[in-house]
Amino acid sequence: MFVADPVTDLTAVSVLALEALPSAVLVFDRAGTIVIANRELERQFGYARDELVGLKVDVLVPDAARDYCLELFGLAAGERHAAPGSPVVCRRKDGSEFSVELASSSLKTANGSLVVASIADVSERRRSDATQRAALDERVALERLIAELSSAFINLPAELIDDAIRKGLGQACALLGLDRGTFIRIGPGGVLRPSIGWTAEGVAPLDDATPIPEQFPWTLDQLLSGDVVCFASRDEIPDEVDRRSYAAIGTQSSMVLPLSVDGHVMAIVKFSAVHAPRTWPPDVAHCLEMIATVFAQVVARQQRDEALQAAMEETQRLKNQFHVENVYLRHEARERLGPAVIVGGSAALRQVLSQAEQVAGTDSTVLLLGETGTGKELFASHIHSLGPRRGRAMVRVNCAAIPATLIESELFGREKGAFTGSLARQIGRFELADHSTIFLDEIGDLPLDVQVKLLRVLEERKFERLGSPRPISVDTRIIAATHRNLEERVAEGLFREDLYYRLNVFPIRVPPLRDRVEDIPLLAQRLVDEFSRTFGKRIEGVDRDSLAALQRYSWPGNIRELRNVVERAMIVATGKRLTILLPESTSAASARSPKLIDVERDHILAVLESSAWRIRGAEGAAVRLGMKPTTLETRMAKLGLRRPGSH
Repeated sequence: MFVADPVTDLTAVSVLALEALPSAVLVFDRAGTIVIANRELERQFGYARDELVGLKVDVLVPDAARDYCLELFGLAAGERHAAPGSPVVCRRKDGSEFSVELASSSLKTANGSLVVASIADVSERRRSDATQRAALDERVALERLIAELSSAFINLPAELIDDAIRKGLGQACALLGLDRGTFIRIGPGGVLRPSIGWTAEGVAPLDDATPIPEQFPWTLDQLLSGDVVCFASRDEIPDEVDRRSYAAIGTQSSMVLPLSVDGHVMAIVKFSAVHAPRTWPPDVAHCLEMIATVFAQVVARQQRDEALQAAMEETQRLKNQFHVENVYLRHEARERLGPAVIVGGSAALRQVLSQAEQVAGTDSTVLLLGETGTGKELFASHIHSLGPRRGRAMVRVNCAAIPATLIESELFGREKGAFTGSLARQIGRFELADHSTIFLDEIGDLPLDVQVKLLRVLEERKFERLGSPRPISVDTRIIAATHRNLEERVAEGLFREDLYYRLNVFPIRVPPLRDRVEDIPLLAQRLVDEFSRTFGKRIEGVDRDSLAALQRYSWPGNIRELRNVVERAMIVATGKRLTILLPESTSAASARSPKLIDVERDHILAVLESSAWRIRGAEGAAVRLGMKPTTLETRMAKLGLRRPGSH
């Protein structure tokens, strides 16, 4: 079909419907310029459609009948509309004339007003007998109804579609002398939704509570397969259940059509006769199929609009949620200026945050690895806050800070009298963390006998309190952290291998501060703001040279050490611009050698100085460096590192 620019706002549904009509249809603008001509008009008038589009409608009308035709088309002066129904003479391309019946209706579009005209050749009607004339009248009326419905559904708001379908069903049934019209949408999973119905006076409407799959199994099976169900008598129905069901609702004849869009049956439309049986001639069946097609396309558009609206609402909801969360986070950034806020934008930090976001929504065990002072507890809190258990507080346990004799009762609880001095029952940390998250910091320092119980919790989600044989079930997510090399601990027999593999489901390595030097200015400013409020000092900024020195320092104590350095600078600050001095041992950091052995020597020296030259123990240099004490001593001897004052 050829369509000119002025009607680009007509939907494809309407264009296809006009094209499929058996009668000739023209669409032209208020100036009388033809913008659409369907195939039947091309056949009747002998013009190719590309010849007609752009011409005036006068070309189809003899001079003698022009004024009357223009009046019928609504193009006469004063916007008069002649009454349709009277024969009019039209002219073919070859000059021959023939009698037609004209009907027109106006259509408002975004680009102006259009006229849709139906041209029916009535010469056949004059030659037919009374029966043929009645059938032709019915066909013409149906064709006109299809054109009207197609026009009515153009740009129809979604909330008016159901009423328009109900009205269309009534018009079609009234033209054909039918008693009942029903439209039923099919939802996801083949669920039949509430129907839209029209019934003639004196005919009982159908009840939506009717179990269609049970009462009409054969009919529904045919429709869902894409086949039309049509019968003039119930005796034509092959299924006995369906015959009884149709008799129960009074249907004598019916035509039921499946409405398919993109190969999927998405609705059913049914036309039924109740008072008397009737047949379904091919012309009538074709017109009803066209009406059903109009319904199908407009409902498909409605569903697409609803899906688009739902997507837009979801997008807006997410946008609003993001805005609220962004405002909240910025507020938190202003209010919480301590180490409990993740600060920075370095690639190393972004990678860890991305891993945290990936695992947060699951219940998987997370193992946080990294040096002391890198903020592993903060990342544990971050993972918990992003997960489904964020509604309850995360329970924290520092396994290295609790004496080995008490760690079991702290984790799993104890009954009264479980051991000397146990005067009351104590709830363990795992019970407190039921339906929440437990953070086990310094898991590498957990005693071996307690590791066995922890392994059972990971495997079975059960444990017993000290002094009680009754198992307790818990639903707890575990996030563990350690600065130790657990593989070495396993090799040394200090950590259970099976527990290591149970914990190592989703390892995340938290980077040391020296690997995210670009974050140091932000961290320093955050700490300055915090201590400004704590000490009541107003600091307007940090000296640029100080920031550069902070970025050159290796930070063996990581963020914890940075915090101490900034706090010390804030204590002695007297002006509005802060100067931060590093420990004296690191004053030459800016001129350190690029050689690997020199870098290694400087790093080990810095760790030794920050740990007061203590090699062994939880806070010793060997632990911080992830080395055995004997290995560190060998390395110190090789590098010529000696404790000050020693010979």
